[in-house]
Amino acid sequence: MTQQTRDLPEITSNLTLSKPSLRLWDAIGLIVGIVIGAGIFETPALVAANAGSGSVALFVWLLGGGFSLIGALCYAELATAYPHPGGNYFYLQRAFGDRVATLFAWARLAVIQTGSIALLAFVFGDYMSQLWRLGSFSASLYAAIAILTLTVLQWIGIRQGIRTQNWLAVLQVGGLLLVCVAGLLVARGAGATPPPVVTGDRNIGSMLVFVLLTYGGWNEAVYISAELRNVQRNMARSLFWSLGIITGLYLLVNIAYLNGLGLQGMASSEAVAADMMRQALGAPGAVLISVIVAIATLCSINATIFTGARTNYALGHDFLPLSFLGKWNDRAAMPTNALWVQTAVAIGLIGIGSLTRQGFTTMVDYTAPVFWFFFLLVGISFFILRRKDADIERPFRVPFYPITPILFCLICGYMLYSSLVFTGWGALLGVVVLLLGIPLLWLHQRMRRTQSALKQ
Repeated sequence: MTQQTRDLPEITSNLTLSKPSLRLWDAIGLIVGIVIGAGIFETPALVAANAGSGSVALFVWLLGGGFSLIGALCYAELATAYPHPGGNYFYLQRAFGDRVATLFAWARLAVIQTGSIALLAFVFGDYMSQLWRLGSFSASLYAAIAILTLTVLQWIGIRQGIRTQNWLAVLQVGGLLLVCVAGLLVARGAGATPPPVVTGDRNIGSMLVFVLLTYGGWNEAVYISAELRNVQRNMARSLFWSLGIITGLYLLVNIAYLNGLGLQGMASSEAVAADMMRQALGAPGAVLISVIVAIATLCSINATIFTGARTNYALGHDFLPLSFLGKWNDRAAMPTNALWVQTAVAIGLIGIGSLTRQGFTTMVDYTAPVFWFFFLLVGISFFILRRKDADIERPFRVPFYPITPILFCLICGYMLYSSLVFTGWGALLGVVVLLLGIPLLWLHQRMRRTQSALKQ
């Protein structure tokens, strides 16, 4: 056994929580709550714009659920074997070393987390614009206002409690169910006539970029493994049940959209849920769903700002060129520098999205290649860690090894290819920003050598 393998139990034992308390249905509720977000109110229109028929669009949503399950099973083994709060950062660090892990942390600051804040803010802007337009750049203005307002509230120390977050999640799911009922019952037959041909490349990869964004979040959900009762049995069951429920709900919502608007109506919509509710219940229906989506999206933005500031604070402690991020403000009980730098980057991305007049799509393009690149590296690390730490306990083992993780790597590789080939110039910008982290890594190494020399 290597020294690294002998040291591993000490690392993980300090992070393992007390006696597991979560039951199977608790885990299912948490996973469903994490995964279902604002994307389902925006991405169906983008998928429809690239689908030749409603059946193709529904097939891609079903395919996304299957792909997500394959990845979730792989992450379940990693999370139960390495119960570390660093998640992907820790897996990459252990498999590839500090440089790759630090580059991932840079990507979260400059691309992934800030891009997620921006794209959520654009969803908020699109639906608020259904209530009151603020001119030609209405969605962008609302997006910037939301980010700045939530940042200020966190800066002065006002935090949204977990109970409020949970109620907003319930509100979000309730909004989806309302859309389903309205689309399937009230607007029955609205989309019955054959739709005109929808323009688009009809490439599965380009549609999956948006679909898998909407399924995103299960990789965060596996962190509950340390608190799950009978984890060897319940981890797989909770993943199967939760992703089955999510896939079923997403299919039902898209069927409602197709029934209420038709494929062409979906493809041309800027706020598909609001347009569907307007078709079904008139203006009051559109106002109701717009309010629900706007409030629920604020919940997601707030949580993303909160967690992102803290991961950037951790980066400041480990990464010398950005050490100013590692300053903690005791008055606000938060890393103020990390918070405001994150907000500055997100507002800059709002400006970039405004140039295209397709802010949400541009932010998906911006984040997708970097996200799938590191997801692929995590998939590869699965095999490295299986060999490197062969002797550690693995409470959950992925079924059909090595076929399942190979499929996961192939999916990530295909999505990386699709996000580069079938997206706009935002993808290139995201890659360029990621590469800017390489000279920062070199500067970090140089500063660390200088510090070591001064201590000697």
